[in-house]
Amino acid sequence: MWVLLLAYLAAFGDATILGSEESFDEKLQDGFDLLRSDPNAYDTMEFRRRAHEMQQRTYTDYEEPSEEVAKAMELYAESIRGHEGAFVEDVNSDEKVGIALFQGDMMLSKAQADEILEDMHVNMGRRRKRQAYYDHKYPATLWSNGINYAFWNASNPARRVFTKATKIWSEDTCLEFREDNSATDKVWVTDGAGCWSHVGRLGGTQFMSLGDGCGYIGLGLHELGHTIGLWHTQSRHDRDDFISMRWENLMYDWHDQFGKETESTNYNYNITYDYGTVMHYSAVSPHLSANGQPYMIPHDNKFLPTLGSYILSFYEKLMVNLHYKCLDKCPKESFDKCANGGFPHPRDCSKCVCPSGYGGRLCKQRPPGCGKELTATDEWQEFQDTVGQENYDRYAANDEFLFCNYWIKAPRGRKIEVIFKNYSADNLGVGGCQWAGVEIKTLKDKRHTGYRFCSAEYIGTSFVLPADALKNPGKSVRMAGSLIQETAQGAYVTADMEGRCAIKDYLGALKN
Repeated sequence: MWVLLLAYLAAFGDATILGSEESFDEKLQDGFDLLRSDPNAYDTMEFRRRAHEMQQRTYTDYEEPSEEVAKAMELYAESIRGHEGAFVEDVNSDEKVGIALFQGDMMLSKAQADEILEDMHVNMGRRRKRQAYYDHKYPATLWSNGINYAFWNASNPARRVFTKATKIWSEDTCLEFREDNSATDKVWVTDGAGCWSHVGRLGGTQFMSLGDGCGYIGLGLHELGHTIGLWHTQSRHDRDDFISMRWENLMYDWHDQFGKETESTNYNYNITYDYGTVMHYSAVSPHLSANGQPYMIPHDNKFLPTLGSYILSFYEKLMVNLHYKCLDKCPKESFDKCANGGFPHPRDCSKCVCPSGYGGRLCKQRPPGCGKELTATDEWQEFQDTVGQENYDRYAANDEFLFCNYWIKAPRGRKIEVIFKNYSADNLGVGGCQWAGVEIKTLKDKRHTGYRFCSAEYIGTSFVLPADALKNPGKSVRMAGSLIQETAQGAYVTADMEGRCAIKDYLGALKN
């Protein structure tokens, strides 16, 4: 049996609410003025106005967090305090457009806005949209003939990030992207105000904005995900089974922006909730938090630093392949050949798309590159690793991640314990560990993103392979590990303190 370890580099009173309305209307109008060149900007603004009014009518008090949750929130807030990340929520707040967009970064057509408002009325403020856009017009909302795009007054960073994002989204799906400014159906990529997109194919010309502050690969992947047809992960109908919203920590003007779906006609393709998707917002944005504390708390609070990822997750690849029926051409036997939760590659059914930490044609091997297979013993062992560029530049035009993968093996019937022993970094503790970090996978589901850490505040955190993953006594148990680092915004990760940019990173003391 295999298990995966990935190492990867105040409550508001009623007076406050009533007093904020003039400010909300003014900010909404200001945002619309910056977006008005898009034909759907007015309908999106009017949707936001009506949704906000509905939110006022459903206002309630909040319960105090448990002691455990309060400690987890404070630890996470301390781990990111003063550190610089790049999140779409922050960029669009800086650009003053987030409040005039659906959930902070989506432009809605009138039909979409009307449908969501109707659902909110029927379901008392809860939406029934799906993570994958699957309404009564489906499959017309799919880009069945490929996604055509053209650049219109786009900056060099916007061109770079968009082009890179198309390659990543197409690599393990059947999606085709073509630059064609003469196509009838196309996306104009422009250097507008903020980072935003429409959802799915509208028909005709539609826009995606990658303006100032959007020149990061994670933001490009996120906005292109909307264009492909994905909503936000945190708005899924089953969110409350995985996330607790701390509404008292969220600016009131944004409460309706974090509405969740209902199960009715929901299409998540039976894919579980994953904290590590690029379509998931971070646990806290400095611009949206009312008090500096996180407002989204995973039920397993060790996942707090995982929210806000820049790395396309395995489950997102699977969802898009199912949404676009990419796998229909692969014979059933090709699915049976893929190990460790992989699925047939839509461009070559003889090989598999593998969860992170697994490789080879059939997902039975450790991925190529640095790392190795380790054997846990009764005695504690330390292992260390180095990855990245010694003279790194966080703002350089480089959007690649480097991965080191470790598999840890134990005798049958034994557990594996891993301790995050030491880690020091200079301002790398941000949501999703965007620049560098350690990801540890111990879940039974090998396809799920693991726990990510990128700050010294989490030193001493312990992980144990769950007992229910050890039911097969005939096989050794392995945990796979990967240290991931983005060379553009990351830092030099090494086993000692030599060098100006050094990070001491002891990936764990292992024992079975």
